[in-house]
Amino acid sequence: MSEQIIDRFFAAIEAGSIGTVREIYAPDAVIWHNDDLIEQGVEDNIKILAALHRAVSGLRYEIVRRAALPDGVLQQHVLHCRLPDGRDYALYCAMYLRVQDGHITRIDEYLDSAQRVALRKAREALA
Repeated sequence: MSEQIIDRFFAAIEAGSIGTVREIYAPDAVIWHNDDLIEQGVEDNIKILAALHRAVSGLRYEIVRRAALPDGVLQQHVLHCRLPDGRDYALYCAMYLRVQDGHITRIDEYLDSAQRVALRKAREALA
């Protein structure tokens, strides 16, 4: 069951269906990134995802490895997209996604912060 929710979650992000992403999150879900150590709430994360879709094109996830766990999924993936300057971009990540009662309750995302700079610059250029 958790894997179906996770599949739906990543498909919604790829499609830019922010409303579906919001529905999949538990209202009090927490999203944490290793590069800033800040726990982000749902609405803050939704804003980031919406800005990402405005800044890049062709966003898709390549699942490298996934392990189903009793309380969620551990996943390694590559986020692919095209930057505004036309360059192809790939961000290598690992995530632990906790699922409870059909909703994502927590995400712990691990990535190389130096690698994420290009995405951050693309989002900030729109602000």
